[in-house]
Amino acid sequence: MSLRYELLATDGAARRGRVHAQHGIIETPAFMPVGTYGTVKAMTPEELKDLGAEIVLGNTFHLMLRPGAQIIAELGGLHCFMNWPGPILTDSGGFQVFSLAKMRKITEEGVHFRSPVDGAEIRLTPEDSMDVQRALGSDIAMMFDDCTAWPASHEQANASMQRSMRWARRCYKHYYRQQDITGQPGDLFGIVQGGMYSDLRCVSLNALLDIDPPGLAIGGLAVGEPELERLKVLDDLLPKMPTDRPRYLMGVGRPEDIVQAVLRGVDMFDCVMPTRHARNGHLFTATGVVNIRNAMHARDSGPIDPQCGCYTCRNYSRAYLRHLDRCKEILGSRLNTIHNLYFYLDLMRQLREAISAGQLNGFSQEFFTKRQAAAPSGIIPDLFRP
Repeated sequence: MSLRYELLATDGAARRGRVHAQHGIIETPAFMPVGTYGTVKAMTPEELKDLGAEIVLGNTFHLMLRPGAQIIAELGGLHCFMNWPGPILTDSGGFQVFSLAKMRKITEEGVHFRSPVDGAEIRLTPEDSMDVQRALGSDIAMMFDDCTAWPASHEQANASMQRSMRWARRCYKHYYRQQDITGQPGDLFGIVQGGMYSDLRCVSLNALLDIDPPGLAIGGLAVGEPELERLKVLDDLLPKMPTDRPRYLMGVGRPEDIVQAVLRGVDMFDCVMPTRHARNGHLFTATGVVNIRNAMHARDSGPIDPQCGCYTCRNYSRAYLRHLDRCKEILGSRLNTIHNLYFYLDLMRQLREAISAGQLNGFSQEFFTKRQAAAPSGIIPDLFRP
């Protein structure tokens, strides 16, 4: 194992840290732009780096189907293939399998499903997922898990979690097997499951600690559950998690969700929201989300966000961005994506600075106050500290 977590500062439960990975350093709290097919949509690697991204996420499931892990391995691994020099995290494919509920069959061996690309029968076991991720050559791989649906009874959540823990042991054994022709692997993170049940989350965490992976993720959230239930899971679980390794909250999410999770001690995040919203004309600002498709922006000569320093806000008006969107011009998606990713990555920079300065509570209060003032009908939880 080569990954190392360095704790630099704390502010309450929040952590300012640094993850040392094979291909570089990740300053935490960190947001990982999602590059499903080996590309963050509409962005070049150089642009991502200029925006402040230090790590990106690749999708094991989709890259396994197209172009295939073997092709990527033959071409030097995912870093070479997509021309990204920094760290890469690959998910296990578990969530994508979860989303194919009508096309899959789960057994103790793994999952059998129909390819959404061509309908071919595909098998994905814990060992298969590890082989694909080793072939991709990611810095951080994820254990293959059974993502618990919401809602789920205690019995259903327990059965799902126990299966994930059995698969976790198989993943660890297979991933860290003796070095072979695929070379030295990166590092493998475990995934805590258990649905909305604190007792099951504790059982899952303890099972993973027996395996002792270098990092831990929290899975099975952001799958439709109410916000307060998600926060309760984090409040119960995070104080029990070890302080000497990174904590990754998978698939979350909105800026508000990220701030709440950082307050509770989460280090790493990923979500398709900034890029997907950009392609649909929804742009993040300090006071909330702007829908650039609204007619009110047709003659607006101002930027998306006067407080934003991104390339888009420094050079283009809301009126122009609305025009590009209405004409379905590719440039519109690119400029929107630049802005949204800048917003997310700059938010992480501000959170790191606030933690280092011991001012996170004030920062978070101001952050939520601005958004609440702009959307008075919205309910923002008065939960700034766990």
